[in-house]
Amino acid sequence: MSAYAIVKTGGKQYKVAVGDVVEVEKLEGEPGTEHTFTAVLFVDGGQVTTDADALAKVSVTGKVVEQTKGPKIRIHKFKNKTGYHKRQGHRQKLTRVEVTAISQ
Repeated sequence: MSAYAIVKTGGKQYKVAVGDVVEVEKLEGEPGTEHTFTAVLFVDGGQVTTDADALAKVSVTGKVVEQTKGPKIRIHKFKNKTGYHKRQGHRQKLTRVEVTAISQ
């Protein structure tokens, strides 16, 4: 079994292994830029690392693949009997990151 880590970025946690491409909330940087993520949990075979001191030594490095946007979300607010309604849309900015290394 290969090693994987749980990393935290943008207020969310993601399970990543080397070679994975994940979509995370927008990170600054052009495609090709390197980013280092903080590990919350590290699993290498049967060995699980959750201790904060040991996790400080674990680094997860990823390379920005592209800047993209998520799907369009339509918001419609409506109040009955008042004639009030409001339409709004939103597309979340995302970054695709390829995990290049997990080192201890």
